[in-house]
Amino acid sequence: MPQDFGTDLLVSIRKDLHRNPEISGKEFSTSKRIYTVLKGFQPDALHTGIGGTGLAAFFKGAQPGPLIMVRSELDALPIKEVNSFEHRSQVSGVSHKCGHDGHMAIVTGVARYFSKNRPEKGEVMVLFQPSEETGEGAGRVVADPFFKERRPDAAIALHNLPGYPLNRVVLRNGVFASASKGMIVRLHGKTSHAAEPQKGLTPSMAVSDIIRDLSYLENEPVFRSFVLLTIIHVRVGEIAFGTTPGEAVVMATLRAYDNNEMDMLADKAVDIVQRNSRLHGLRCDVSWTEEFLATENDIQINNIVEQVAQKNGFDVTHMQRPFKWSEDFSYFTREIPGVLFGLGAGENHPELHNPDYDFPDELIESGVKMFTGICEQLLTESVKWQKLLS
Repeated sequence: MPQDFGTDLLVSIRKDLHRNPEISGKEFSTSKRIYTVLKGFQPDALHTGIGGTGLAAFFKGAQPGPLIMVRSELDALPIKEVNSFEHRSQVSGVSHKCGHDGHMAIVTGVARYFSKNRPEKGEVMVLFQPSEETGEGAGRVVADPFFKERRPDAAIALHNLPGYPLNRVVLRNGVFASASKGMIVRLHGKTSHAAEPQKGLTPSMAVSDIIRDLSYLENEPVFRSFVLLTIIHVRVGEIAFGTTPGEAVVMATLRAYDNNEMDMLADKAVDIVQRNSRLHGLRCDVSWTEEFLATENDIQINNIVEQVAQKNGFDVTHMQRPFKWSEDFSYFTREIPGVLFGLGAGENHPELHNPDYDFPDELIESGVKMFTGICEQLLTESVKWQKLLS
């Protein structure tokens, strides 16, 4: 008899979430919507306020065993939607352009499944995490006393991937997604009248030199794997034609496959900024934002993910290289064994973070099948895989 995954209900939930998106750190209404649905599943425990707006529900088996965490994200992006379908965003300038509405629907489906099919042993936790897009949410969850008290034994998550065939499961042992962080450089000189620039101290030439030197940095032979530094914003002074600028800002995004090489890249970038600031007689300060670690997949759990994909008839792709984008699920995989895998959203589907993107509802049931199958196999083979991990 075919398993009832409640797909129609989950699609309805997904479209409601899509209509009512909220940006990182502001997911109050989203969290309440999820809470109302989860409460109806009568979990063994339901916690709110985790790392801010996060929440988690627990479904216990009759026998003791491991705790498996299935994670979703709550936040949307500050992107104006251009779609015209009925469930388009009703919030000006905000929309679910990364598919977190779909991820929430999938993990809600996991909760529904285990509310009707409690595991024989162990426990499943569904976690809805805030602020993934800014790289802050997972770190706050890990630092929350809740996480220390209910620390999972393993964690799993997925991300939909346009460009891959629908339902294709995308895996990689080791690093799956890159480390990244935002660099903010502020240069301080002295303004003067534009007719007398010699009486001021403009950072204009320093900005030019810093951008030049930062752009060459990724080609240094000291880096053994992929690193990338992208200048994303520059501002020199203000729009005032009578004034020689005295302040400047340069912003860049740094990326690396390896956490240690990210540290090296960041240190060298700071050296460049400080050296050029001294040469031009300027003061400078450097700050960081949106910091993501590299997401590292556990090999043994990855093997289980592949087995579940095959059981469900999903094709599998093993990536040769990590993705260049980042995911704050990395804060969980730094603490506990875990896997982030991809689920193909269609080869010609609009790309993530594009204004015309929308999560494909065909993935919802596939995602539920993957997560529930992985959880059941991890709990059934708990002794086996925990020995392999130790």
